[in-house]
Amino acid sequence: MNRYLQDGFAPVADELTAFDLPVTGALPEHLDGRYLRIGPNPAADPGEDYHWFLGEGMVHGVRIEDGAARWYRNRWVRPESGDFAPNTNVVQHRGRTMALVEAGAPPYELSEELETVGRCGFAGDLAAGYTAHPHEDPATGELHAVSYSWTRGNRVDYSVLDTSGRIRRQVEVEVHGSPMMHDFALTEHYAVIFDLPVTFDIDMVAGQVPRPVRLAAKLALNSVVGRNPMPDRVVDAMARGAGTPSKLPYSWDPDYPARVGLLPREGAGTDVRWFEIDPCYVFHTLNAFEDGDDVVIDVVRHPRMFATDFTGPHEGPSSLVRLTVDTVAGKVREHRYDEQTQEFPRLDERRTGRRHRYGWSVGFDGVTLGDSVLLHDVQAGTTHTRRLGPGKEVGEFCFVPDADDAAEGAGVVMGYVHDRSTARSDLVLLDAQTLEDVATVHLPGRVPAGFHGNWAPAGG
Repeated sequence: MNRYLQDGFAPVADELTAFDLPVTGALPEHLDGRYLRIGPNPAADPGEDYHWFLGEGMVHGVRIEDGAARWYRNRWVRPESGDFAPNTNVVQHRGRTMALVEAGAPPYELSEELETVGRCGFAGDLAAGYTAHPHEDPATGELHAVSYSWTRGNRVDYSVLDTSGRIRRQVEVEVHGSPMMHDFALTEHYAVIFDLPVTFDIDMVAGQVPRPVRLAAKLALNSVVGRNPMPDRVVDAMARGAGTPSKLPYSWDPDYPARVGLLPREGAGTDVRWFEIDPCYVFHTLNAFEDGDDVVIDVVRHPRMFATDFTGPHEGPSSLVRLTVDTVAGKVREHRYDEQTQEFPRLDERRTGRRHRYGWSVGFDGVTLGDSVLLHDVQAGTTHTRRLGPGKEVGEFCFVPDADDAAEGAGVVMGYVHDRSTARSDLVLLDAQTLEDVATVHLPGRVPAGFHGNWAPAGG
């Protein structure tokens, strides 16, 4: 059976609402907001070749106020007809809660209670969809994004969403072909773009089209990938002829050059500078910052991706590494911090684009979520590991400061943890510096293994 349809990955069938949740320990009194996380949750059996990234999105949230867990809700994202249900990230920006997915699909707005409101108002201004990983500049409050779609050919789009919720800036950048560009990084003066060897696979898409029209579909796709984009309505109609795809149409291309680009935040697309790196794949960045003429980028590095396993990420151990771009010499140095297989790196986001000291990530046991939370001190070069115990499966943890002006890393990290022995999940809060228990909110059901979550402060 497909591993992403069983055990902790298995979808849940019901939307639940529960109030006044039981808590072990003490929730910090200053916390006032919602912890939100999203992930794929297929509403129907998708079949054995199902790819984990393609299930319909479901959001899970806990409301915390005055030291109490007021409610838990889980809700499917309900898109308009023809749209993909966002399943990858859920963020709050200037009071608006947005469910996000990449590769051309539009973002959706959610209500305070996680009901679907509709497409975000700025979606119609985008060249083609939005990223799953925008980054907010803590100095300006603007939301920066690098978005990709195979309908855009060999172009990706850098955009800036201002604090009024409008697209202030949108820049087209030419890349080598049609790569999967899950994340990027932001510094004070650059958007850091990853052009890496996981690329759109024409044969995968053409193979899902009814046999009589496969040749025509492949010829049409060939006219798009790596060249000028076709009108979205034409490509969209052709791509949807086979219905919802069961395979993610991206795979490892060993002949594709791996490189990192530095795009000046106020520059033109032609101003990007490219620097070659060893072949790899990066889903997630921890952070990036400028150090004189160097640009320093901390990422989780995978040796390759979607080369042999086409149901989800499973191509060897990943590690936390530092890429240092020497802009004078035109070279990139690589330093590996930690050998533990890990993913979902997070930082104190008040340090986004600036020099940071701390980062948190989640340990994996092969393809399966493990029971450990990792604290990295990149200044001291140390890693502290907290294991939550046998049978526990840890999802992404995010950092929440004790106060807006608290020192870096002073606060808690929080995330959902599944307990296989009870088939239920908890929202677990740990002290960010010691990884000791702070509080556990006990949920009425199970939160399937999913993707990204964030703290959404009340009124934020």
